[in-house]
Amino acid sequence: MRILLVNKYFYRKGGAETYFFALSEGLRALGHDVAFFSMQHPNNESSYWSKYFVSEKDYVGDISAFKKVQEASTLIYSFEARRKFEALLEEFKPDVIHMNNVHRQLTLSILDAPYLKKHHVPVVYTAHDYILLCPAYTMVNGRGEVCDACLDRRFMHATKNVCVKGSRAKSLLASVEAEFLKYHHSYDKIDAIIAPSEFMKSKLDEGGYAGRTIAMQNFLTDSQMAMGARVANTHKFDDAQAGVRPYVLFFGRLSQEKGILTLVKAFLQAAGLGRYADSDADAGHEGFLPDAWDLHIVGDGPEREAINRLIASAGPQAVSRIHLLGYKSGEDLQREVGNARFTVLSSEWRENMPYSGLESLAAQTPVIGANIGGIPELVVEGKTGFRFESGDLDSLTVALRRAVNVDESRYDTMQRQCDQYVQKRCRQSGYVEKLEQVYGDIYDRNLHGKCE
Repeated sequence: MRILLVNKYFYRKGGAETYFFALSEGLRALGHDVAFFSMQHPNNESSYWSKYFVSEKDYVGDISAFKKVQEASTLIYSFEARRKFEALLEEFKPDVIHMNNVHRQLTLSILDAPYLKKHHVPVVYTAHDYILLCPAYTMVNGRGEVCDACLDRRFMHATKNVCVKGSRAKSLLASVEAEFLKYHHSYDKIDAIIAPSEFMKSKLDEGGYAGRTIAMQNFLTDSQMAMGARVANTHKFDDAQAGVRPYVLFFGRLSQEKGILTLVKAFLQAAGLGRYADSDADAGHEGFLPDAWDLHIVGDGPEREAINRLIASAGPQAVSRIHLLGYKSGEDLQREVGNARFTVLSSEWRENMPYSGLESLAAQTPVIGANIGGIPELVVEGKTGFRFESGDLDSLTVALRRAVNVDESRYDTMQRQCDQYVQKRCRQSGYVEKLEQVYGDIYDRNLHGKCE
């Protein structure tokens, strides 16, 4: 088949791009012809199809107020994107279009390309966030609360609750975009919506998309699986006996919705550090974390300085046991994951199906995960990790204490269960073969409709 993959970024920016490029790799491995539509950017990978990419749009960068107004005028509908998409369609003549992140920089205007109406090309969309349901993407309102208000499809709730970056103007613009897409029937032009978690599928169904949604958990490429196996440390207890300090690991963006400050406070509480030093009553039956255990934090983001202040206020022991390691990538990051005793997904929003969790399981490192969004589908209680209530300091504290008290025999079993999980549910070949069926079904359905 001839498959056109669409995503606004054409470089490895985040989880959506990880999926986008991995999907291209998997489809080509099965003999499909793949083309791309995206946005121009200095970091882009090279592609023959870049001649059709739209000009770069920056709604948040350091640009003049006049330029921001110019850029914002194309946020909802881009005639440039529709025109260039039409030209690409005329050359490539796809059998299927598979969209990923397209809002704002590309826009749903591409679905108005005349070629699509003439040839009835089926459209698949992978929902990497909640933009179909929530103008702020996250289903978190301006007060930082998990929120279902816009499931009634009245998107001005986002303006009332100032849901977008604390700005009423940005919230209004996002609300107007969502209302326009609703009344323009843009989403009606999508034949199938892939939800990377069962939780997201349930929310999409609740929000009006039932009948078009398909739950397909994110996958890992063969190279990601191989790297996970390569860095998997199955002798972590031996390392501890040799004097290597065991640690729990957070890796990702250091932002409020990731729950990073709650995690640092929970570690301090679990370890009895700072203002918790004399709180023996808080330790519970598990006791405080042993002095040998550390917390490693990999990544960067807006909460970095707040984390530093929190650690410094807890005293020298906290400074010696909580390590901000900055940004890491590739095998350096994966070795950090493989050597961790546990990783932590402390999200305080309905995270979909985080690649950090999949990569941890591939490295046979169990996960301490928040009971929110798609995370519980990764963290099988007592097998691939431990769960706690999202945003609940005491619940996370208990989970940390439970994790450090796992003995060697049980930990070995958990490592095997992590490996079994990814082998059974996260293989690239299985995902792409299922996706081929989705493509084939909607292609046949559209072709049959065209012939009637």
